[in-house]
Amino acid sequence: MRPMQVGRFGFPPVRTMAAKLAIALLACSVVGVLIERAVGLPLLRLVPTAVLKLAVWQPITYIPLEYSPLGIIFGALILWMMGGALEMTWGSGRLFWFAVGTTFAAGLLTVALSLLVSSIAGFPYGGGTVMASIVWVAYGLSFGRRMTNFWGLPVSGNVLALIGVGFVALTAVFSGWQLVVPEVFALLLTFLYVRVGSPRVFWLRLQSWRLQRQLKARSRHLRVIGGERNMPGDSDRYLH
Repeated sequence: MRPMQVGRFGFPPVRTMAAKLAIALLACSVVGVLIERAVGLPLLRLVPTAVLKLAVWQPITYIPLEYSPLGIIFGALILWMMGGALEMTWGSGRLFWFAVGTTFAAGLLTVALSLLVSSIAGFPYGGGTVMASIVWVAYGLSFGRRMTNFWGLPVSGNVLALIGVGFVALTAVFSGWQLVVPEVFALLLTFLYVRVGSPRVFWLRLQSWRLQRQLKARSRHLRVIGGERNMPGDSDRYLH
């Protein structure tokens, strides 16, 4: 576990990657709202039809954007606090690439799904809630059966992760499943990442599995060749 200093009120210091992600979510969301109001179009959010029409920047620009006040506040707190706890064990680089890379991949999968499901093709998505949700669930899964707390209530890490998934499910029930498509993809990727490993670890495991199979296949064609029995007095005949 990597040591990390704690700032005032128990929050990670601002120089951590978790704090930077939280600040980016807050600042980019405010700037994004102002820009889109001025333009009159969802220019920065992820709109699958726009991406397919060469708005190729949207899978990147949507990542730090959230468009509800509560979403911004709670998303920033989750990134700062739970992300800070993950950063203590994962390190800054791994936390950044997980949070940003998984949200980016979820956006691409959403665009791909829009080719099959037309009801999400014109829906504008923000990635701030996606990023906060996967950090929440990854934090819970990292604890597994060990105990942690949820607003002072003792729960296991798996239960905490399930609570995070429950928020996404409730949003789908009350606001429509189309709203949570990127989050669903991101949560699936998060489960694979925590349980199976990063793409690099998965590739190494796949290579190891293939190598083991090749070695077993080759070993089937090998035969042990026994030597001739030595006759009495012939024990040293190969020495001359």
